[in-house]
Amino acid sequence: MPTIKIPAPLRPYADGQRALILPGRNVAEILEEIVTLYPELKKHLYGDDTQLRPFVNLFLGDENIKELQGLDTPLTEGDIILIIPSIAGG
Repeated sequence: MPTIKIPAPLRPYADGQRALILPGRNVAEILEEIVTLYPELKKHLYGDDTQLRPFVNLFLGDENIKELQGLDTPLTEGDIILIIPSIAGG
């Protein structure tokens, strides 16, 4: 099963979990699973239109899923997905 790594700012909404191993054939299924387990994460990952928030970046290895097949990016055993929120400041 693939692993999804949760960044520090989102861990309070996932019972402090750093990473989860979840079933899923693609990125969308993994995200559905994680927000089912931890509903508080949903508002941090998705906007009101149920689309991923623009500042949420998901990487499969070194590649942004936006450069692959988006949420339809297929996953295989042992894949690691990273959630990397954009940080703004000045």
